[in-house]
Amino acid sequence: MVTAPTCDRDRSTVAAARSVVADVPDPEVPVLTIDDLGVLRDVQIDGAGTVHVTITPTYSGCPAMDVIRDDVRTALEHAGWQTVEIHTVLSPAWTTNWMSDAGRAKLHMYGIAPPSSAVRGSQSVTLALSVRCPQCDSLDTRELSRFGSTACKSLWVCQTCTEPFDHFKAI
Repeated sequence: MVTAPTCDRDRSTVAAARSVVADVPDPEVPVLTIDDLGVLRDVQIDGAGTVHVTITPTYSGCPAMDVIRDDVRTALEHAGWQTVEIHTVLSPAWTTNWMSDAGRAKLHMYGIAPPSSAVRGSQSVTLALSVRCPQCDSLDTRELSRFGSTACKSLWVCQTCTEPFDHFKAI
């Protein structure tokens, strides 16, 4: 596999393939791309022209990964790459620290409270005593259920505006 492109054309080709893959939406939170979410780890093109895409699930067993693999393959094929290999890696494990700042902002605008940013390299997980409401920005909120609409979210309610909302769990 080519890990360092040898000329400008190779770099632009890898950049083009990465751009196509980076725009694939997350099937569970379609306002986010897999790049926003941090699921997209790497895109390379080998000497035979095969595009190698490396992805990491938000948690092992995530049901969205089958859809993401299919969507990545379809996007690249529509863009003209016919030979695509998708590699799923579990180590290092995905963390919410991999989410982009743009992705966190998109979650907030979509009505999902984004995860807090943990200190990079930290092995501890902080417990949120309060989560800012994405509707009215109040901190007067409470968790209704540790389990929300998907396994990576919890269900909260705002005491100020009385609206329920999902919170993307920090991992």
